[in-house]
Amino acid sequence: MIKKCNTCNVELTDNNWQPAWKLIDRTQCKECSKKNNKASNPSNNPKRMFVDGKYIKQTHPLYKAGNYKSFGDAAFESLENYKESKEGEVYVITNPAWKGWVKIGMAVDSRDRCLSYQTSSPFRDYKLEVAVSVDDRRLIESMAHERASWVAEEEKCEWFKMPVDTAVEIARSLKNEVSS
Repeated sequence: MIKKCNTCNVELTDNNWQPAWKLIDRTQCKECSKKNNKASNPSNNPKRMFVDGKYIKQTHPLYKAGNYKSFGDAAFESLENYKESKEGEVYVITNPAWKGWVKIGMAVDSRDRCLSYQTSSPFRDYKLEVAVSVDDRRLIESMAHERASWVAEEEKCEWFKMPVDTAVEIARSLKNEVSS
């Protein structure tokens, strides 16, 4: 019995039909399957936002529908949302070039922030040690800087000479304290 594609009615052969589909009697050619997958792929939805393949909710402060490599590529028409929004992340970043130093900062997306630092490093060796989601990134970052200054040997703006695990604990503990 000759099998035909249930979408385009082409005859199904070894060249256009997946062997596994034969076993389950899925009567669709590879070409129609590819078209269907593209149409149903959520990343093809023009009302959604994706950054580096990751879905971004419409409530995100930098939401702008489309597919982007990074938030920096998103044209930032929603910059006003960024200024008004409090939620985001407090992070700790290190780089082996500055042994013993950690950066405690805030961002809407810490992973994206770390990627932006990589462009200034020929070795792409910045490491995101921790990213803590918080309701008020500015407040928690300020509190983290204050606590870090108590224990750091030295400090330069957002950079602190202190153990990484201490900086990570400061970021994590503040989230728990403020959310309690």
